[in-house]
Parts: sequence; structure tokens; C-alpha cells
Amino acid sequence: MPLIEHTLEGTKSKVDIAIQRIRGFEPLAHGLFDTPYYVAYSGGKDSDVIRILCELAGVKHDLVHNHTTVDAPETVRYVRSIVKPENIMPPEMSMWRLIEKKKMPPTRIVRYCCEALKERGGMGRFVMTGVRWSESVSRKKKRGVFEIQAKKIKNKLILNADNAENRRLLENCTLKGKRILNPIIDWTDADVWEFLEYYNCKSNPLYQDGFTRIGCIGCPMSGKGRILDFARWPMYKDSYIRAFQSMIDAHPNPYSWKSGEEVFEWWMNDKNLDRQIEGQEFLAGWKS
Repeated sequence: MPLIEHTLEGTKSKVDIAIQRIRGFEPLAHGLFDTPYYVAYSGGKDSDVIRILCELAGVKHDLVHNHTTVDAPETVRYVRSIVKPENIMPPEMSMWRLIEKKKMPPTRIVRYCCEALKERGGMGRFVMTGVRWSESVSRKKKRGVFEIQAKKIKNKLILNADNAENRRLLENCTLKGKRILNPIIDWTDADVWEFLEYYNCKSNPLYQDGFTRIGCIGCPMSGKGRILDFARWPMYKDSYIRAFQSMIDAHPNPYSWKSGEEVFEWWMNDKNLDRQIEGQEFLAGWKS
């Protein structure tokens, strides 16, 4: 298998390194929680890599999918072909109800939907994800091979060396928070696709239709990609407009939006999303 990486210990396959990470932290998962790995499975290409790596590593793991209510129908069907029905978790509140409750559309700055819909679950478990540095500059700065995510930033712990000494340190760590392993943190897109091709994994069919990102339909982080989303799935545009209308009806708003359609047009304007109406001003207005 290619995916070669040069290390201080010599030349190793990135696949071997990822498997080594998965096997190396497994005793910690069982020691702390007495449960298998909790593999956060989104239905995207990185999740498929993690799924196959866990099988290659021979570790016990549960594939768990958090249904967001704004997943593409193709993604929903693909996930159902992979994940056990009992491990597909519905949210406490749909995106549409969440918009009304939060009194504002989700934005690049205020991504309340990620926490409520995608990142939920895994407490009291050792979580494994397919997060990679190459996906964004922010992830390069804020994510690592191993993490302890805590509500207080000062309590957050990130390690990029997964040696025996660090594993012993983490085993004795008393910090409270979600334990996360990102075994392919240093893989590139090319690495991912080469690996999936080698193991004959066709992955989510949306990739064959030209999509480069698999995520929530209408996600502000997609930028102009949202235009393609709503052209393919117009029923989701209608759902967002209805949710925005419910938001307006339920809460007086400082920007005098008169309809869900007007909010949608504002929301789809990238210039508005870049400014976020100066972020805090927007939030302060909706909280008043």
C-alpha cells in the first residue's frame, strides 16, 4: 500500500501509522470507559477511511451516525447501507425547530447547528473521527492526533505525538471532557482517495456526481456551493424559508424582515455572511 511518510523511525506507510494510532489508544478507551471506540460516521469519504482502518486494525468499535435532518437523501440512504439502524441517532430538535429557537439563521460565525446536530453524542466514550488538517487552516491550528475537548479553553488538551509516554500521561489525566482520536489527521485528499480506491470503496454516490464536500444542505461554510445544493434539492430551500418565517413569527426582529423569503435572500448573500452584520451587533439585536 502506498501513502508513504518519512519519519524519524524510517519510512512508514501512513496506513501503518494510522493503524498503530488506533491500536495504541484502544487500551485507553477500554481502560477509561470500558466500551468500544465510538466512531463518528458522517457518510463522507473520511468516515469511510476510518471505518476500514478500524477493520484492518481489528479493534472493537461502534459506527454511530448523528442524523441532522438536513442531510442529502443520497447520504441518508448511503449511511443506512453501512450503519446499524440502532446506531443512527435522531436529534432532539430538527434544524427547522432549532432555527426558530435560536432566533437567527445559522452563519459562519454562529454555527449553533454543528454543536446541536453533528457534534452531539460520544460523552462517556472514546470518540474517533476522520478530521484532517488539510481540510482547513483552522483545523491545522486547533486539532491534533489526540484531544481532550473541554468547555473551558484552558482545559483543552491537544497532542500530536502518540507515543507510549503520552498514552500513559493521558491514561492518568483527570481533565474532564470528550476524548477524541483523529488517526488520519495528517492525510491529504489524495491519500484518502488512493486508500479508498485500493480497498474498492465507492463511498457516498454524491462524489460520483461531482460533489467535493458531503455535509448539511445549505451549510453557510459551503459558500457558493449552496446554490448547487438548492438547485438539486429545492425542497430544502422551501424548508429553510418556512423555518425563517416561523422564526420571524415567533420573535420580533430588529432588522424588520417581513418574510421567510427575505431572510433566505439575505442568508444566501455571501457578502452578508462575510460581514455577519458585524457579528456581535447581529446577536445583540436578536437577543434584545
